Amino acid sequence: MNILAPALTTTVAPGYMTGFGNGFETEALPGALPIGRNSPQRCAYGLYAEQLSGSPFTAPRASNERSWLYRIRPSIAHWGEMLAADAGNWRSAPSPAPALPPQPMRWDPLPIPAGAVSFIQGINSITTAGDVATQSGMGAHIYAVTASMVDEYLCNADAEMMFVPEQGALRLWTEFGIIDVAPGEIAVVPRGVKLRVELPGGPARGYLCENYGGAFTLPERGPIGANCLANPRDFLSPIAAYEDRAAPSTLFLRWGGALWRAEIGHSPLDVVAWHGNYAPYKYDLRRFSPVGPTLFDHADPSIFTVLTSPSETPGTANIDFVIFPDRWSVAENTFRPPWYHMNIMSEFMGLIYGRYDAKPEGFLPGGVSLHNCMLPHGPDAQAFEAASMAELKPHKLEGTMAFMWETRFPQQVTEFAAGHASRQRLYAGYGAPLAKKFDPTKP
Repeated sequence: MNILAPALTTTVAPGYMTGFGNGFETEALPGALPIGRNSPQRCAYGLYAEQLSGSPFTAPRASNERSWLYRIRPSIAHWGEMLAADAGNWRSAPSPAPALPPQPMRWDPLPIPAGAVSFIQGINSITTAGDVATQSGMGAHIYAVTASMVDEYLCNADAEMMFVPEQGALRLWTEFGIIDVAPGEIAVVPRGVKLRVELPGGPARGYLCENYGGAFTLPERGPIGANCLANPRDFLSPIAAYEDRAAPSTLFLRWGGALWRAEIGHSPLDVVAWHGNYAPYKYDLRRFSPVGPTLFDHADPSIFTVLTSPSETPGTANIDFVIFPDRWSVAENTFRPPWYHMNIMSEFMGLIYGRYDAKPEGFLPGGVSLHNCMLPHGPDAQAFEAASMAELKPHKLEGTMAFMWETRFPQQVTEFAAGHASRQRLYAGYGAPLAKKFDPTKP
C-alpha cells in the first residue's frame, strides 16, 4: 500500500486536531493547501479542488458547514456506473414494519457471526424512524463484523453516522484522515464522506446511528452555564492522510434508502489536504462532565446530553445522544433511579459496559431496549425494591456506560429485529411483578 502521508501508515496511530466545529486546516504534503483562495487556477501537486457542503449554502454562519478538499481525483472520477447492491439487513425509514403490539421491547446481544463478515454486511437494523427522503429521523443498528473492508469503501449520502463500539476497536479510514475508536469512545462521520472500516484487533460489535436530520452538535447548556457536559476541546478531528493506490475496488453508496455499488480502479481516499468545519471526529465519553441533583429528586435525562441533532422545532430534537456514565448519586429522601414515566420522545437504549442501575438483570452489554413514544416504562421490580429500601448515603455508580438515542419520531422495529432469537419475548411484561402496595390505613 502506497501511503504518501509522512509518518502515517496503517500501523501507526493517527494524529488529531482538537475542538468541535472548528475551522481546521491540515495537509499531508507541504504546500498542498492553497493560501488566500479556495480554488486556485492550478492546485499544487496537480491536485483537484472540491467543496463538500454539509448545510444549505445560505445557512447562518453558526450552522454553515463545509470543507474544501484537495485530492488526487475529484469524486466524480470515483463514481463510475452505479449498480444495485444487496443491503443485507440494513434498512432505512420508512421501512416495512411487522405487526407488533406497542409495548416495551428488549434484545440480547447479537452473536458475532461466523466466517468473514465486513462492515456493510455486518449492519443489522433494529429500528427506523421518520423518513430518509425528507431528511428527518434516524436508523438504529447493531454492527457485528469479523473482517476488515479490503478494497471496499462506503459513502453514506443519506445520513451522518455515529459509531458506538461495544466490543473491539475500529479504524475508520476516511477521506479526511484516520480515526481509531474503541469501546468508551464514539466517532461521527458526516453525510457524504467516504470511508473504509478496518478491524485492528479482531472481531467487533457495536451500535450505529444513522442521523437523517440536522448534524449532531453540542447542546445548549442553559442555566448550567459555561462548564460541564461535553467540552469542545475534547473532540478530535483527524489530520490529513491519503492513499495513492491503484487496485480494483468497490465503492458502495447509500442513497435514497438503497445500496448501490460502482467498480473503480483506485482508492477514493485520496485527499492530500483539507480545510473547513465539516469533518469526522471522535470523542471519549469518559471525558463527559455530568451534573445532577445534589439534594432531592431525579433529574431528566436531558442533563446527560452529549450531542443533539436539532429539528425545525426549537427545543425538540431530531435525535438526542444521551449517556449514563460513572457519577455520584447523593439525592436525599428520593427515589434515585428513573421514575416511572411516559414521554413524547422514543428511547433506543444500549449498554456499552457495566450494569445499568434501573435494569440490573437482563440488560447486557451489546443488548438494546426500545421504549417508544407514550409507552410506560421504568425500573423493574428488583430495582424498585432496592431503591425504595436503600440507605441513602452518597453512592458512586462506577464501571458503567449506557446510552440512549432519543427521537421525536416513533421507532418502527424491523422484520429482522422482530423475528430474531435475541428478542426477549417476555420483556413486555416486566412491570407485572410490581405488586399493589396501597393501604389507605397506613399513611
